[in-house]
Amino acid sequence: MRVPGKTDKKPLYTISDLASAFEISPRTIRFYEEKKLVSPGRTQGNHRIYTKRDRARLKLILRGKRFGYSLDEISEMIGMTDVDMSEAEQIEKSLNYGEKKLAELRDRIRELELLEQDLYSLREKLLSRLAQIKS
Repeated sequence: MRVPGKTDKKPLYTISDLASAFEISPRTIRFYEEKKLVSPGRTQGNHRIYTKRDRARLKLILRGKRFGYSLDEISEMIGMTDVDMSEAEQIEKSLNYGEKKLAELRDRIRELELLEQDLYSLREKLLSRLAQIKS
């Protein structure tokens, strides 16, 4: 969307533009704003206006949620909680969270593999018992 009266070439977006682009509700975007994860500008009529940077941040937030990170973790990784954090510190923090998430996933995979083995074992026992009953 282009905001009337703006002569710069930077793309600007409305809340509806972003909600549609990311298939989320405007309320979700307002919630992220309340949590200080995005900070849109305002028009003279007090409508929210989002920049390309806001759009990128929203994309990172949604990706983080999809990967199972909490909003606090996402906030730290995208540098919202500590304004003095350097890019290297931000990357290190993201890597640490990533390692933690990978460990959690490996644990879940092991648990699911054990569950799968248990279900196959139970299935075999039930099939065997069913064959005995029908004989």
